[in-house]
Amino acid sequence: MIEVKNLNFSYGKDKPALQGLNFSVGDGEIFGFLGPNGSGKSTTQKILTGILKGHGGYVALFGQDISTVHTQDFFERIGVLFEFPYLYANLSAVDNLKYFSSFYPAKQRRDIGEILEKLEFKTDFMKKPVASYSKGMRQRVSMARALISSPKLLFLDEPTSGLDPAGAVVFRKIIEEERRKGTTVFLTTHNMLDADLLCDRVAFITNGNIAALDTPKRLKEQNSNHRVRIEYWYQNRREEETIEIPALDSGIPFPYDEIISIHTEEPTLEDMFIQYTGRGLS
Repeated sequence: MIEVKNLNFSYGKDKPALQGLNFSVGDGEIFGFLGPNGSGKSTTQKILTGILKGHGGYVALFGQDISTVHTQDFFERIGVLFEFPYLYANLSAVDNLKYFSSFYPAKQRRDIGEILEKLEFKTDFMKKPVASYSKGMRQRVSMARALISSPKLLFLDEPTSGLDPAGAVVFRKIIEEERRKGTTVFLTTHNMLDADLLCDRVAFITNGNIAALDTPKRLKEQNSNHRVRIEYWYQNRREEETIEIPALDSGIPFPYDEIISIHTEEPTLEDMFIQYTGRGLS
């Protein structure tokens, strides 16, 4: 679905933004592209969506070189959720979606009411101007805009930004639904929970280079210290032991009356990001 080979881009003679990126994204995959501000992730997404021109290397979507393809039907297969909502503030959610959906063939358009209902948009605001919406409500309209054309390839930039936990769950369910329908998702986010729960693979980018690329599970396993922390009751006292995982082969190697919990000391995905890039996700 996406193929990137030796992708380079510079904003000026001494301002290289991307330095030879190589990765591919398969059909129906949710691919996480994670990096701190200024790392090159937004530049990459702008190139992939055709917004930014003048790159070096090879970039193909749907098997077609993005630097040479200019057909309308090519871009009609792509949906984009931008980090900052691009909506007409004086128009309502419904009118915004009617306008943006008019760019696509009628056979591609999804029902506006149905998609807003799926996103749990407040019905009493459907015909009020976007200017009166909260950030979370604007994010729901922006997601509806990205989905309204039934895209085959979906670019999502910080999709759960501005949402409360319940709203974030709704968005994650919708993203999973899109994947089950065969949609490929390219996800950029600072939210490590989103990346861990949704992504088949993640790439960590820093200073225009990919520092690591693998499944979240393998990244954490490869960097695990292979220890577990066990909390337990013994002789009316709460105790805690940390032991090497191989020591459990023959059972728990200490006396106890009741096991309270067993936790691996596996690193988090954010731990892995900081390890590979040396920077936090801010």
